[in-house]
Amino acid sequence: MFEQHINPDYISVEATARLRQQFDQAQPYRHLVLDNFLTADFAEALNAQFPSIEKLKKHYNGLNERKSEGANFDDFPEVFRQARELIMGEQMAAWMSRVTGIEEVFVADDHLGTGLHQGSNGSFLDIHIDFNIHAEKDIHRRLNMLIYMNKDWLESYGGDLEMWDAKMTRCEKKVAPIFNRAVIFETSEISYHGYSKITVPEHITRKSIYVYFYTQLREGAASYHDTVFKAKPEDTAVKKVGTTVKETLKNFAKATLKRAGIKKL
Repeated sequence: MFEQHINPDYISVEATARLRQQFDQAQPYRHLVLDNFLTADFAEALNAQFPSIEKLKKHYNGLNERKSEGANFDDFPEVFRQARELIMGEQMAAWMSRVTGIEEVFVADDHLGTGLHQGSNGSFLDIHIDFNIHAEKDIHRRLNMLIYMNKDWLESYGGDLEMWDAKMTRCEKKVAPIFNRAVIFETSEISYHGYSKITVPEHITRKSIYVYFYTQLREGAASYHDTVFKAKPEDTAVKKVGTTVKETLKNFAKATLKRAGIKKL
């Protein structure tokens, strides 16, 4: 299945060695941007059958995010169950380890492993670092992969993936969420990312497949924290204060619950 659905230009020995070098040298943190990642027929089928927002079970509309999310693959078309099988497979994990140098990665078999993101007009996701440890399984999140499903995406729509510097002073790189483009990046205490508010017609949404890769817990890793949102330098004083207070209280509460052995956070 792996060779059937992944662009062959990315899976040869020579290609993986080249990608590994690109990953290590990328700034502001290690990452890859891979166009035409899936084979054309497979990508077209996923795009054509991408579920509507109403089919996704989680809908966020708060201070720092407005988007929908779903991992209920049994409710999605068959092609998405094929995609999940591909993503969860040993060959995908082995390839990810080769191109990133992070050994023995795997995908959790739950909604914190893989699913779909989608946002309509006004959708946004403020800059943040991701949770670092799976609260229930106690495994360490190491890599994100996003595969975008946005045909004919216009620059005027916005929604570029923004990669910010470690001090959250400036955006170092923007990646347009164009069709069949995959972005792979290391999740760490400095991998600040997100996307600004999109402006799209009523029939257009920003769509992606997400995959989180884990390893077993390792020595020297930061202690557990949930997602940590950060305000941008240009945000209003009210939003800066609101974000700081909300994130401090949220992470204190979740860390306290985890220390108490309460894993359903």
